Amino acid sequence: MNGEGTPAKTENRITALDGGNKARVETITPRQANEAVIRAVSSWEGISIHDHRFGGVEFRLGRRELGHLHGTFADLPFRRNFRDVLVASGRARPHHVLPDSGWVTAPMRSWVEVENVIDLFRQNYERRFA
Repeated sequence: MNGEGTPAKTENRITALDGGNKARVETITPRQANEAVIRAVSSWEGISIHDHRFGGVEFRLGRRELGHLHGTFADLPFRRNFRDVLVASGRARPHHVLPDSGWVTAPMRSWVEVENVIDLFRQNYERRFA
């Protein structure tokens, strides 16, 4: 984190997200990434797992989609203003197909990125109860 409470960029961002554990930055397979996210998110109360219409795995809370996985990345919907914060902080990128929407795309190529994706799903999950 930088002095203003936001994640620092690049190497410092990785260190901040991972608490300094460089070993967790190694590249992982898409299968490892997907299994880790599925294991974490599916353990939350009320979550159901579905096939996503464009391929991959979709998570729902009731009838609302919390997001979905496509191999090496996750797509998640947020309010546009929060999406802008996520993109500005480096935690996500604008959605790869709908860049002007509230959707974000977050990579899952390392354990640090997987932990970030799980946290993004958790934020989406918790805001459904707010």
